[in-house]
Amino acid sequence: MRLRAAVALAIVLTITPAVPAVAEAPAVPAPAATGSPAVPPPATGETPAAGEPSATDGTPAPPPGAPADAPPAQDGTPAPDGTPVPEAPKLEDGLAADEDGTRVIVEVTAPAEAAPVAGAAEALPESEVLLRPPDTSFIVVEATGDSLAALAADPRVVSVRRDRTYSPVSLASGLQVIGADRAHAAGVTGQGQTIAIVDTGVDADHPALGGRVVRQACFSATDGGARSLCPNGQAEDASADAETAACVHEGANLCDHGTHVAGIAHAVAPAADLVAVQVFSRTTDCWEGETACLTAYESSLLLALDHVAALKDTVPGLVAVNLSLGGGMFDGACDAVPELQAMRERVETLRAKGVAVVAAAGNEGFAGAGAPGCFSGAVTVGATADDDHVPYWSNHGAVLDLFAPGVEIDSAVPGGGSQVYSGTSMATPHVAGAFALLAQKDADDAPDALLGRLRAAGRPVSYAGVSTPRIDLAVAVDGGTPAPGITPPGPEEGAAPDDPAEEPVPDPSAGPQPVPGPEGPSPADPAPVPLPTVTVTVTVTATPAPAPAAARAVCTRGTAKRTLTAAQWAAELTRGRGDLPDGTLGCYLRLVGKASAVFSEAARASTLGTAYRVLKPAKRTKRAVLDSELLAAWLNWAHGAVDLGARAGGTGTVKGVLATAEKRRLAGASPGGSASALRKYANARRTA
Repeated sequence: MRLRAAVALAIVLTITPAVPAVAEAPAVPAPAATGSPAVPPPATGETPAAGEPSATDGTPAPPPGAPADAPPAQDGTPAPDGTPVPEAPKLEDGLAADEDGTRVIVEVTAPAEAAPVAGAAEALPESEVLLRPPDTSFIVVEATGDSLAALAADPRVVSVRRDRTYSPVSLASGLQVIGADRAHAAGVTGQGQTIAIVDTGVDADHPALGGRVVRQACFSATDGGARSLCPNGQAEDASADAETAACVHEGANLCDHGTHVAGIAHAVAPAADLVAVQVFSRTTDCWEGETACLTAYESSLLLALDHVAALKDTVPGLVAVNLSLGGGMFDGACDAVPELQAMRERVETLRAKGVAVVAAAGNEGFAGAGAPGCFSGAVTVGATADDDHVPYWSNHGAVLDLFAPGVEIDSAVPGGGSQVYSGTSMATPHVAGAFALLAQKDADDAPDALLGRLRAAGRPVSYAGVSTPRIDLAVAVDGGTPAPGITPPGPEEGAAPDDPAEEPVPDPSAGPQPVPGPEGPSPADPAPVPLPTVTVTVTVTATPAPAPAAARAVCTRGTAKRTLTAAQWAAELTRGRGDLPDGTLGCYLRLVGKASAVFSEAARASTLGTAYRVLKPAKRTKRAVLDSELLAAWLNWAHGAVDLGARAGGTGTVKGVLATAEKRRLAGASPGGSASALRKYANARRTA
């Protein structure tokens, strides 16, 4: 059986699950006045007025698909007043209506139930078991809605949810900036410690890694639409080699990200051992202009985190796991999002065992982070330049724990060479290495205590009412007074062009395109690292000797003053007719895929062609009309012409209108007044 797997949201640091944010952290002003891209569903107790969806700002919101008056989590625990809280539905919203087939994770009550539930799944029509890991309480199934609903009805099944995908988040001077050279001179080099790199695998023989890669593992999902990157071509392997044939496409290595990240961690902690864990798969279901890309399914990540947790039992010095990847856009802690509970539990398990989970914040340039960085138990890292200014593309705000250098970092890539990349992916291993240095001195300290020392010793970087420490290892290791705090040009002060249409934007095939962010580029800020899910064919040269990285084109979120209707967006997406370059439109679609829970999880809109068909459907059913207006609204936001915080229908906001429309679309409910509300508040032809 060949069923179409659900495509999770992708971006330049693409990924999924692209669920709207859960605003649990203190509100932080977004860098731009146009609002945060993370869109929570309507707040508790809201009632749409006069048929128009509305939302109230500042109230913690339920996750997508939850009732408007739902508490943050539904686990059956009585509320403070004694009222029983209903169990959360076992089947994720929207899956029951799927007619094409979706890849899902089926959680069961205990590992012993996995085999019988897998047998039941195989017996259902249009259903196939893709993965049944041993001694694990979940299986991976691809099936249509009716069969998924039947599985959810099985009392041995805890939940059925989409197997979302994640992507990588797109040295010498940096080591001096964070004081690593002084820590090394004092004999603190990470001796006796181990760092796990969960990424795209590594070139273990690369001279820049000093032979410190001592263990490897591979978990790579494979089905009709994905190809394993494990050297043996199977779903699991004991090798995480980043130079396998599957990693190579048109002479370029798609798997260079993990080696680059490992090289940075090793530079910070040269005596620490490295564990390489490969979690990505190769697919052709890519964004506009790409013929091959990488993605990591959640099921692979869960197996990798379980592997690292088990490894801690035999490797006491395992102090940190580096996750330079992420999914979704959350403007606060995402601990209560139901679809993320399995990953959150594994983060907490590692934390309890003494392993810090160090995660990249993301490269979207907004106040928040993707998962797993949005978990309160993770150590979330943003990027700074050597002068401690925050590049416009780095995520930032109260959800971050630390900053570290992430601009123009020269590190290893497969084949023995090096490349200069930028991104929060590069900042994160600086912090993972820092944990190894601190643990060498105080091996009994828990991750929270080590994080506290890094935060206390760091140089405060203040911006937009928030202060985030940039790590300083010299102070953290040897003591002393932290460097005076600074308020540099922050992410809110990028120099944006008046309109993307007035700026030349190369076609995506000409170079990697970072996701559009709320700010325009500052000429001094290089684009985040080109990710395997982006135009990877230019990431590395096809020649044996790597050449210096070429200048990378940056496509940013627009600053347009006028909104466009759905029909006008369809015209823009018609090649040769619109005013916006294809490269700009492609970047807008990437940002839509990140911010929206509908595109591309429930509907495809990742290429100009698929987006055009959404905006101008062949049959104007109620659902097709809602999809058209919803995509147009997101495109207007990406274009800069829609302010998500603007009022809509009394006390509601445009953010609330979008959230309600997405909730109804994912639940398969009647569109109601959502299409007309979107048309009225987001897609009417007017000046912003």
